[in-house]
Amino acid sequence: MAMSEDEKRNTAYHEAGHAIVGRLMPEHDPVHKVTIIPRGRALGVTMFLPEGDRYSYNRTYIHSNLCSLYGGRVAEELIFGADKVTTGASNDIKRATEMARNMVTKWGLSDELGPIAYGEQEDEVFLGRSVTQHKNVSDETARKIDEVVRSILDKAYAQATQILSDNRDKLDVMAKALLQYETIDATQIDAIMEGREPPPPKDWTDPRRKSGGDPSGSTDAKPGPSIGTPVELH
Repeated sequence: MAMSEDEKRNTAYHEAGHAIVGRLMPEHDPVHKVTIIPRGRALGVTMFLPEGDRYSYNRTYIHSNLCSLYGGRVAEELIFGADKVTTGASNDIKRATEMARNMVTKWGLSDELGPIAYGEQEDEVFLGRSVTQHKNVSDETARKIDEVVRSILDKAYAQATQILSDNRDKLDVMAKALLQYETIDATQIDAIMEGREPPPPKDWTDPRRKSGGDPSGSTDAKPGPSIGTPVELH
């Protein structure tokens, strides 16, 4: 996939937003790698590597993940303005919305609606028959669910905005590193978050040594093998 320079810059800030918010939120999985090398339909990927198997999730962990999911879109809005926000966050928004709705309707993790399961039951689809839905919540309860879900998501978006506004310098440095190296790992991320200049990735070759000129934006950096089962944000 060939990306324009504008798309590369936008993607670099988008992925840096995911990484920085995820790094600074409590109980979030550690950031393993960030890349702006396209993978499939994704222009870039931020990989979070869980430190161990998780079989249940608490509110803090879920809220932290909601914030990091919005980190990409927030970074775009912060750097380029609301009118320049792209569709790149569509999957992030979908995942965040599903997670927040599950908090309210399945997991009993909202104070407003409490530990009660809400939702719709669906019959199996077979022989071309359409799905028959049986609503088991009133219209008033459905509206309340929407309000609570919106409140959860608004809180996560606001916190992601605050984090990236407070760490704008790190956002710029990480985006610059991604544009130069295309892929950075925990070593470079640690340096950036500590306020240091990130070192080049291992085995990286400066294009200027080959061409004798300024880097064109393309490097020899390639994404290394992933370890375990990382969580990816695009």
